[in-house]
Amino acid sequence: MEHAPDNGGSNGSFNSGTREVRPPDLEVDDKMEERVFFDEMIEESDDTEEFQGMYQDEIEQEAVNSEDLGEQEFQAMFDGNDFSHEVDELYRIEDIENIAMVDFLNISAHEMECFHFPNLQIAFDFYNHYAKSVGFGARKSKTWKNSKGEYVKQLFVCSREGFRPEKYYNMENRKREPKSETRCGCLARFVVRFVAYTGRWHVALFVESHNHDCLDPRLVGFLPTHRKMAEADASQMNNMKDAGISTPHIYAMLANQAGGYENVNYTLRDMYNEIARRRRHVLGDARAALRYLKNQKSEDTNLYYEHIVDAKGVLRALFWCDGRSQLDYEVFGDVLAFDATYKKNKYLCPVVVFSGVNHHNQTVVFGSALVTDESKEVYVWLLQQLLAAMKGKAPVSVITDGAPSMRFAIETVFPNAHHRLCAWHLIRNATSNVGNPKFTSMFKKCMLGDYEISVFEQKWFGMVEEFGVAEKNWIIDMYEKRHMWATAHIRGKFFAGFRTTSRCEGLHSIIAKYVKSQYNLVDFIKHFKRCLTYLRYKEVEADYVSISGLPVLKTALEPLERSASNFYTREIFFIFRGMLVRAARMKVVQDVAFDSFVLYTISKYGSLNSSWEVSVDNERTKFNCSCLRMDSFGIPCEHIVCVLVFLNILELPKSLVLTRWSKNAKTSTFDSSGVTWESIILSQYGCLMDWCRQLSYVASRRQERFHLVRDTVMSLIEDFKIEDEQEKQVGAEADYSDGIFPKNPQNCRSKCRPGEKVKRKPQRCSICRMEGHNKKSCPLAKDIQQQTNATSYGINRNHVEEGLDADAEMEFWASDLEEDYEEQEFWAGDSDASADMELSEEFSM
Repeated sequence: MEHAPDNGGSNGSFNSGTREVRPPDLEVDDKMEERVFFDEMIEESDDTEEFQGMYQDEIEQEAVNSEDLGEQEFQAMFDGNDFSHEVDELYRIEDIENIAMVDFLNISAHEMECFHFPNLQIAFDFYNHYAKSVGFGARKSKTWKNSKGEYVKQLFVCSREGFRPEKYYNMENRKREPKSETRCGCLARFVVRFVAYTGRWHVALFVESHNHDCLDPRLVGFLPTHRKMAEADASQMNNMKDAGISTPHIYAMLANQAGGYENVNYTLRDMYNEIARRRRHVLGDARAALRYLKNQKSEDTNLYYEHIVDAKGVLRALFWCDGRSQLDYEVFGDVLAFDATYKKNKYLCPVVVFSGVNHHNQTVVFGSALVTDESKEVYVWLLQQLLAAMKGKAPVSVITDGAPSMRFAIETVFPNAHHRLCAWHLIRNATSNVGNPKFTSMFKKCMLGDYEISVFEQKWFGMVEEFGVAEKNWIIDMYEKRHMWATAHIRGKFFAGFRTTSRCEGLHSIIAKYVKSQYNLVDFIKHFKRCLTYLRYKEVEADYVSISGLPVLKTALEPLERSASNFYTREIFFIFRGMLVRAARMKVVQDVAFDSFVLYTISKYGSLNSSWEVSVDNERTKFNCSCLRMDSFGIPCEHIVCVLVFLNILELPKSLVLTRWSKNAKTSTFDSSGVTWESIILSQYGCLMDWCRQLSYVASRRQERFHLVRDTVMSLIEDFKIEDEQEKQVGAEADYSDGIFPKNPQNCRSKCRPGEKVKRKPQRCSICRMEGHNKKSCPLAKDIQQQTNATSYGINRNHVEEGLDADAEMEFWASDLEEDYEEQEFWAGDSDASADMELSEEFSM
């Protein structure tokens, strides 16, 4: 019996019960072994990384390959070494199942040397399971090769073998506290050697003594070598991540499924590392995003996506919309709103969402885009792609925040569309550019007031003269754009209740619940699709509410109310019911008959100075009111309702029911598919999980059943893995056959193009609007404090970001306008305040 040389250092030795069996033809002298590279360099950041050295056997030219040994020489290996147990079937280890049946706590060192394995991985799993039972961690160390480059020997050691390199103690740029010392030069080891005669790996050396205390069984699971996520757990975690479940909640669920945290073979940090590892495997994020959209197109043939790159091949803009969005646009694409939201992905690329309003007064998404800059060229390209995806159908009206690049793009691509500026942004700009609360109040009256054009002109010039702001560039610019924001000029143009971009802000708040700033492009697109799924589910829910039962009638005009409940969806019906209530205060004071129509004059009870005119054709199918609210909103105003009552019409004429607000708005474009490929996969996954649990319970009760199920399942897994790898290779070859791969976008820090410097405005005092100081140090602060407390003229931007309706905020500010306006129209929308899905109010004379 030959003892192995002490390669672990001078401060330790093998015990007397340790022995190493060497086939004569594979022996090398101590000098040769010392020249074999040993893993002395272990990165401090990852103690669990498996090391397997690649060594050439040039220095062992005299070693004879073991496969050339004859039978007699092979038998001579075991003479006097008591090595005959190594070929005993009792010690044959074939798989994890055999390892699990070994009682490591009651096994002797002599028996450990008798085991043999089919390959190195099973041998390491065997020693690792032994290490976990005893209370330490195992690690792969050096390997040996023969002259043919084949592995013939492998060394496994204790995870505390060796010492930390000296250079890690003298790092000058260290910012973190060094990790605790774990290496102590432990000499415990497990050596396996390949024997060609048997074709298996036999134990050549086993050292069981340690120079440190082993851990308690409760703590062994925290050792890095024993913390490993199974492929099934990783797959389940990925599915739950795709569903938007947070990583700590996933870990808690898996721990509950395993019967407790102590039964989980990994920590929460390991789950984060697995997620990061999966993201790092994506070679090109932009390329992966395009590949994902391409795969989605194979499932949704109507999906449209397109991208552009800059001169350096970097992704500049990506636009996409699925088939469902195109169907929604076909019905509700008459009004379009779009705005950009920020910090929703790891590249900080602005996200542009094109949206509208459906027949339930809910926000509906038509398309989405990721851009690296918000230049005119990019917005023109985006609108061109939207037009191409929607088969050339342009919107009737568009509302934005008034950004110059957006305005230029709308004028270029949608020249016939009515462009309206957001009222919220205009009020904020009035506050910042003029800085006078009284001016802001009068500006709101000019903007929101339902005046005739001549009255608007009179009030505007009177306001400008009173405050002496005629020379201000902002005032001049606003007057030139009055047809884009003044109600006097916008009356009669259909905007479906849009007056601000608060719907866009509300939609952004919902998107923020599904996407995070650390998401890459693929993750963003996946989770954005989840957001769309939620919005579409809310629409289906509203469909059910609209057709299930009838609302309780509350007005005295029951025939018209009942007729409206049959035509309109539930939310739109509630809006129309407000018209019925207000119609009770209206009366017909005069009617004049003409050749083809009758003109009715309507006045409000108690107010003889205000009147409206409603024209009705002789067939009583066409109704037109001078307030033009029917043209602006698509819902009959109280003046038309008053005429219906006067004419004793009991059912709402179909000409007054706009199709986009009716229950049957989407009947002609109904998508019968109703399911997505992801939902099918999750459904199938759940079914297989349930069946496998049942199969595991039945098969585990009998040994023969267990072996049958195990062999069948393992065979299927291997076959499916090979098939998936082949499909991936074919798909990789098919993707971008022209060899052009878009590069990942650069990080965007502002609204400027990447690389451009941000032009910051000089800081101004919010009280006196002067530069050089703020409101705390303003000399006029004390004099103006009481006035500013009494008059509220600012808009809380945070309310909009939290999902509150900006139009409701303006209604609160405009309460002082009631003396100038006889009444106000409040368009009540979805009751879900977090979604910010409410239509605007309108003022009427």
